[in-house]
Amino acid sequence: MSRRSSPRPIDLASELPPISYVWETPNRRPRRAEWDIPDPAAPGRLAPAMRAKLERIVRRAPEVMVKITGRTKGAAHLKSHLAYITRNGELDAETEQGATLAGRSGLKDLQQRWEDDAGLDDKRRRDGSLSINIILSMPAGTDAVAVKDSARAFAIETFGDNHDYVFVQHLDDKHPHVHLTARSPGHNGSRLNPRKADLQAWRERFAGELRLRGIAAEATPRRTRGRVRKADRGAVLALRKRRITPDVHRLARKEVLSEVNGGKPAKHPWDEKIKPRQDAIRRRYLDYAAELQRSGAAADHELARQVRQFVKDMPAVETRRPVLKNELLELANSRRRGKEQGGNADLRGHK
Repeated sequence: MSRRSSPRPIDLASELPPISYVWETPNRRPRRAEWDIPDPAAPGRLAPAMRAKLERIVRRAPEVMVKITGRTKGAAHLKSHLAYITRNGELDAETEQGATLAGRSGLKDLQQRWEDDAGLDDKRRRDGSLSINIILSMPAGTDAVAVKDSARAFAIETFGDNHDYVFVQHLDDKHPHVHLTARSPGHNGSRLNPRKADLQAWRERFAGELRLRGIAAEATPRRTRGRVRKADRGAVLALRKRRITPDVHRLARKEVLSEVNGGKPAKHPWDEKIKPRQDAIRRRYLDYAAELQRSGAAADHELARQVRQFVKDMPAVETRRPVLKNELLELANSRRRGKEQGGNADLRGHK
């Protein structure tokens, strides 16, 4: 009688999707990217598009920024925003038709047209937006002409068929960037309402346009680079700059203080999922480094080395609350040591 073998342990890495898992956003994207499509002949291996993206990531290609900065809600707000991005008409703006708007008169015509169209939109809510304001930016030193050309191509691809828009490039900052304002109502009656997945798709599209113009650029989520802590929002940064403690920080500190003082630890399911996800991402990188290492090509061995180094250099998996908790514990210990040293000094003084 043959002895039954025990069940094989579950290999989490083998159950993951292809390597594109490590640079996908957690939510569903509007359409499938080229690096998500495996090689039909060898679905477990790196397709050329996957390999190219992996090379850019581990070699730390500059990350694009595509950010929605706000929405204009009325005529006065739209006028103010257009004046800001054109520096009161000193900078030329470009429309979806390729027309250049120079000076305040060109802006006034555009503003009036958008206002008139909004007045004819009987589906628009009273507090509905007239436009969505976007910034497309690259790190300092990036060729400004390529940034503007890429932004133009991005706008044509993203909005050209359905939404009017206007954009202006700013060069008075170390980061070359473009301000793009797209009308919310579309020609087909739909309204522009981008979600998180759309924003990631926009980042990838802008990065792709830059690469077509010879600029190394990437658009990966934070988790791809091993980062789990979100950057503070603009409103939070503005409050901190004015030395005002934002509510989100005050509540987090209160919660952590309660834990430090012996209270019951609060449950944060999202934080509990972060480490397993990061473990899976890092393991997946190393799986493909091992596959590259088995190749006989020197270029594959070098890429494998770079992948391993990339994983080694990833930051520790720490969310905001554990970091804050460690800071508070260190502060408490420091104060305690200060009191003990002060007490010892008093005792020595009485000898």
